[in-house]
Amino acid sequence: MEKIASFQVDHTKFSVGMYISRIDGDIVTYDIRMVKPNGGVYISNPSLHTIEHLFATYARNSSVADKIIYVGPMGCRTGFYLLTRSLPHNEAISLVKDAYSFIAGFDGEIPGCSEKECGNYLEHDLEAAKKDVLPLLKRLENYTEEMLSYQWHTDKK
Repeated sequence: MEKIASFQVDHTKFSVGMYISRIDGDIVTYDIRMVKPNGGVYISNPSLHTIEHLFATYARNSSVADKIIYVGPMGCRTGFYLLTRSLPHNEAISLVKDAYSFIAGFDGEIPGCSEKECGNYLEHDLEAAKKDVLPLLKRLENYTEEMLSYQWHTDKK
């Protein structure tokens, strides 16, 4: 079998940030890395699960909700995938910044966190989630569209 595109990216060359993983017509897959790949620190499952609920809820209630295809965690526990349709890159960056700011300041009941609504409703950690979004928020402070390229980060090392 052929290697898929995401396995052809050298994960030793980039760190925390937001990247364009692939573009398929009008659908863009963003690679949102919250920790350095293979860095020895990973997001706990309860935190990842909470971020997923809050990120997806925020994105699907935002002004660009009709352009959101998917929000979901990476199995390696280093971040998330965000798939959008016909959403300009600068708006995708803004959406992630706004969503992660929302998560960092969130207090209250986690959306979709009941036995009827979630397949693993007991495995959540809001306090860890609030802390785990901070490194990416800091990294995205002055992020530009140019920085969405893996190559941009590789060239800066």
